[in-house]
Formats: sequence, structure tokens, C-alpha cells
Amino acid sequence: MPEPLNPVTLEGEHVRLEPLALAHAEGLAAAAALDRTTFAHAWVPDGVDAMQVYIQGLLDDRDRATVLPFAQRRLDTGELVGCTRYLDPHWWRGRAEPDEIEVGGTWLAANAQRTAVNTEAKYLLLTYAFETLDVWRVAICTDARNQRSRDAILRIGASFEGVLRNHRLRSDTPGPAPRQTAVYSVTNGEWPDVKNGLSDRLAAAP
Repeated sequence: MPEPLNPVTLEGEHVRLEPLALAHAEGLAAAAALDRTTFAHAWVPDGVDAMQVYIQGLLDDRDRATVLPFAQRRLDTGELVGCTRYLDPHWWRGRAEPDEIEVGGTWLAANAQRTAVNTEAKYLLLTYAFETLDVWRVAICTDARNQRSRDAILRIGASFEGVLRNHRLRSDTPGPAPRQTAVYSVTNGEWPDVKNGLSDRLAAAP
């Protein structure tokens, strides 16, 4: 069984990605409570108790080497504003680091959406994936109905690969139902151009 990815803190000018911990539960619950209407296509825990269960589940998945979760902290206010993670790693070269990984499981408080926080978080995650983990491919996936998320992924510079049918679970149904997943990716050969584009966007951010 592969070893879990090592926890790491990634920090820029706008956001710090901290290894997720149960101590984040109260702050993340407050962030999630600001305006829950923005979470139409994502499941985000409601309340401190639900957030603790959510975090513990991600920590269990981390120990099984299937995710590496982060809390997102906005640096201008010091407030926690959401979560993100690496997930679905694949190993092909027989080394400790994965050769492919996905960036996802992301949600942001309403007051952090459409700000430099999300752009810089993706910049930090992609930089670490390509330049430290030395992956060949980073996938970014979303519910195919979530046009807002799909547009944001394209602005990052990722390439659309297609829609996987009946792939994963929908988060907006009372019972289990399959999701149609829009899949995007960045490869290691594309990363220098994508990195330059993200750097330009961050330089222009207020």
C-alpha cells in the first residue's frame, strides 16, 4: 500500500494552505455558514459537529493515502475560508511520490469566492504538484452542471478532456445518485505556460 503524502503548508500572498486538522472545525463551520446558497453543486458541512465529522473522514482518507487535505486561510484577515485537497493519486514509476494527482474537493466561503484566494490556492497546489512531487498530470474535476466552476477551471488554463458519465456521487440529492463529471487537466509539458498565466492573473489582482 502506498504511503500517505507528507503534510505540507503552502503559502502565498493571499492564502495559506494548512494541513487540515480537527482544530479547524469551528472556523471552517463559521466560513461555511456565511451564505450556503453558493454551494449548490458541492456538499459542505453545516455546523461544527458536521464539520468535525467531515474533517475526521478526510483525515482517515489521508491515512489511507487517498487524499491530502488542506484548510484555506485568508491572509489579509487571518480567517479560515474553506477547504481543498489533493486526491485520487496514481503511481506508475515505482517511486514514493504519485505520478498523477487530482486537485479538488474545494469549497470557499461566499466572501472569498471570485477573489485572488482561489487563483493563488490553485497556483500553490499546481506548483507543488509539478515542481516538488514531479507529477506528469494534474486533473481538476467538477459536476458537469456547475458552469461557474467549469469556467473557473478554464481560466486556470486547464484543458477540457470530456465528461465521465455516472461518475462519483452527486451531492445535491437525498439519496445516492450518480454524477456526470467534467474532467480537465494540466500536464507537466503545459505547466510552464499555465504557471505564467496564473502569475499574470495574480499580479493583476487587487
